Amino acid sequence: MLFDSLGLSDALLRAVKDQGYDTPTPIQRKAIPAVLAGGDLLAGAQTGTGKTAGFVLPMLQRLSTQAAPFVAGRRGSRKPVRALIIAPTRELAAQVEASVRLYGKHLNFVSMAMFGGVGLGPQTSQLRRGIDVLVATPGRLLDHHRQGNLDLSRVEILVLDEADRMLDMGFLPDIRQVLALLPKTRQNLLFSATFSDAIKELANRLLDQPDVIEVTPRNSTVDAVKQKVLSVDRDRKRELLSWLIGTNRWQQVLIFTRTKHGADKLAEQLSRDGINAAAIHGNKTQGARTRALADFKSGGIAALVATDIAARGIDIEALPHVVNYDLPNVPEDYVHRIGRTGRAGASGEAISLVCVDELAFLRDIERLIKQTIPRETVRGFEPDPKARPQPILQRRQGRPTERARGDAPSGHDRRRSQAKAGAGAGQRRNGRNASSAPRAQTRGR
Repeated sequence: MLFDSLGLSDALLRAVKDQGYDTPTPIQRKAIPAVLAGGDLLAGAQTGTGKTAGFVLPMLQRLSTQAAPFVAGRRGSRKPVRALIIAPTRELAAQVEASVRLYGKHLNFVSMAMFGGVGLGPQTSQLRRGIDVLVATPGRLLDHHRQGNLDLSRVEILVLDEADRMLDMGFLPDIRQVLALLPKTRQNLLFSATFSDAIKELANRLLDQPDVIEVTPRNSTVDAVKQKVLSVDRDRKRELLSWLIGTNRWQQVLIFTRTKHGADKLAEQLSRDGINAAAIHGNKTQGARTRALADFKSGGIAALVATDIAARGIDIEALPHVVNYDLPNVPEDYVHRIGRTGRAGASGEAISLVCVDELAFLRDIERLIKQTIPRETVRGFEPDPKARPQPILQRRQGRPTERARGDAPSGHDRRRSQAKAGAGAGQRRNGRNASSAPRAQTRGR
């Protein structure tokens, strides 16, 4: 099957061919016709499968078949927001908006990425000029609404991208608030890397008789990724990592740590070892995060050290290596991490440096992915067989929030959000009103 058999317009096919693509991925083959049909959609696909194009292309097609309305304002008529894409992180919002511009370059659409970490002023000016497609993080979206900068009453298509991560990050109360601002009749598209019970409950409340697409087994890891565990003592991880990078002459490796402080410390240590490294996490300014990611993509730095939330949405073609310096305490995060490599059919390698403290985390991960990850040791870095585990000072069923101002949820914590995932999640196409949902409570500070 080729793209030109999916019912896309010539303008969109030209944009696709400009990128050198002619054959859609499995998620694109299934999602594009479903979205073009106009109904709601629940889609599950791992990262790197082309899911962004799976909703961006048919969304632009649907918008282009109808003339854009204009609304009167104090500064004259302007375009209203017709499509809203909600993403959990700044990087993902920027990436998705870039795809909107890329595939819509032969169409007359205006798009915008909206997220925290930058000033409200330039975003406000852009909103006043008119936006067709808005890609936003929930917190900054609500900031603009509260200041009267944003009208979502004309939204025709809503996309929740990486919905599982949004629930993980505690964004459900903010999502409820956003849904209450939208018109009752709209097309709803929910994309998620995993189909957890909380996601299914959210879908049941939000979507109206949706098509359901799942192109990978539930919570499966990417088949193209070669996974292995290197057993090592906790105080020799950094030394082993530097040895791996230097000995193997790795030019591009994405490294995951559990905390922001740990990311900064490791990046500094790698730099002292002569390895060009940088850290990316929620406490970094948006400019610093953008520069670090650009340098990593261009080869200016070899090692990018990231936390889970900051790395969400990083899309690097043919990334060869991912290292779990710390195993995640939430097993699903392992799937998301290693999905950064082995994308779009390319091969990749995911190595986990595991000390005795993390064996329980490893068991949880293997139970989730239903396979045993091969274990190895490196000569000279063999772990002490008499070592006793020490507690990792972090909740097993959640993690401290890591959000910059403007991206942070305004309501409940992650566990409460998941427990209430179905409660009044939003207005349905049949006219159910979100005002019947419990009102989100704002944290005291």
